Amino acid sequence: MEKRGGNVMVTNDLKWTTVQSLEVEQAKYRLEANVFNIDARAAFTTLKECKYPSVRLCGLNALAKAHHFGRFKRVFVEKSDMPIFQPSQILDTRPKPDKYISSRTQTDINALRVKKNQILLTCSGTIGKCTIVSETLKDKIFSHDLIRIEANNDEHSGYVFAYLKTKTGQLVLTTNNYGAVIQHIEPEHLENVPIPNAPENLKKEIHEKVIRSFALRDESNDLIDKAEKLLLEALKLPDFDSLKPDLYRNETDVQTFIVSSDQLNDRLEGSFHVPIVEKIIDCLLDSGAKVLPLGSSELTSKIFLPLRFKRIYVEEEHGTVFFGGKQLFELDPSGKKYLSTSIHGERMTAQLLLYENMILVTRSGTVGKVNIVPKHWKKWIANDHVLRITPNSNLVAGYLYIWLNSDFGKMLIDRLIYGSVVDEIEPEHLASVPVPILQDEQLLKEINDLALKANGLRSEAYYLEQEAIKKMNEDVIYVKK
Repeated sequence: MEKRGGNVMVTNDLKWTTVQSLEVEQAKYRLEANVFNIDARAAFTTLKECKYPSVRLCGLNALAKAHHFGRFKRVFVEKSDMPIFQPSQILDTRPKPDKYISSRTQTDINALRVKKNQILLTCSGTIGKCTIVSETLKDKIFSHDLIRIEANNDEHSGYVFAYLKTKTGQLVLTTNNYGAVIQHIEPEHLENVPIPNAPENLKKEIHEKVIRSFALRDESNDLIDKAEKLLLEALKLPDFDSLKPDLYRNETDVQTFIVSSDQLNDRLEGSFHVPIVEKIIDCLLDSGAKVLPLGSSELTSKIFLPLRFKRIYVEEEHGTVFFGGKQLFELDPSGKKYLSTSIHGERMTAQLLLYENMILVTRSGTVGKVNIVPKHWKKWIANDHVLRITPNSNLVAGYLYIWLNSDFGKMLIDRLIYGSVVDEIEPEHLASVPVPILQDEQLLKEINDLALKANGLRSEAYYLEQEAIKKMNEDVIYVKK
């Protein structure tokens, strides 16, 4: 079977194309095959053969306009009322800031705040990642490394987003007409990106699916916020930033504290014994909650890490979705790969496959990222840098997620880190994390149910987004003249 697109031939065994000398010159004499993307050439051909004529994505007589900001020197501070988010976080379902800037930063800070219904697009590093600004991101401050796209018609933003999420949209966005890979995108580049100009009813239908998908994500985040607030109030925990332990000694300019030898627990790192941890545990005990280690049989049946193995990657139709810890917060993990089902099938069944409401925690690099497995991740695979927690039942799974995902839970995980260069934690460390169990069983159930409902809404959001992308493919892009 052959499929031709321009001078591209794709068979089951081989992909090949011809390249003109002018194209090599334009690619700065790069001769690697991956510089000239065959699939991208086929994508441009597909758009030419589409029933609906293409218009420019941005620019004159286009569907949208785009801009970004010039570089500026950021003045970072430990804490302020101006958290700044990184471009890599735009795909996170519930992003949390890890940096803050000062009002002394010499730029128009309010102009950096993103607006509802804007499409955000990464323009350097890994280019082409995109999202829509909903209530979760509205008015948040992002750095300059993002292109902000605004549809000229408010009811076209979801349509543009769905197009950019398709394989065709990604290919035409990240390559030029010859298939040469683009390393950086400027707003002007989007003037050369074609997009099919479908009838208004199609645009509106796709748009509404996308917007509803993001509304479900917002609703999910609201439920998680509510659950966390209920838990922390029940535990009588103060605002995390107000926890200032008075156990540091003031004799020197360096913060020091005393630890009794019977409290060392075979750990000599200062970070393991930071006073704030004892302060948190004291607060938990004062609240009257029963404190159990995460590995207790009352809470979990298993905490484990899959063994390392040589991975065999295949095309999508022959494999199982595989992603890493970097994508743990994403609804639809970007850059996902596919592990061979036929080769790894036995190992998958034994230790790799994820199951709904399993809790995942990153164990190396950036340690302590926590997420609960949504329904649509069921029987997908996370890599061997992600610890798995199997809750005893769904009666406690959501509750455990809310605690471990809180600032207090993260601190109790972080203190377990070891390693002088690469941070690590092991299953036995995670099993020792203290978990407060509320005496009020009805409140515990309410918190758990809120978390599980939120998790269900995330899958609904994913399915709606996939419906929009499927409709874009089947009813717009691949409809022949």
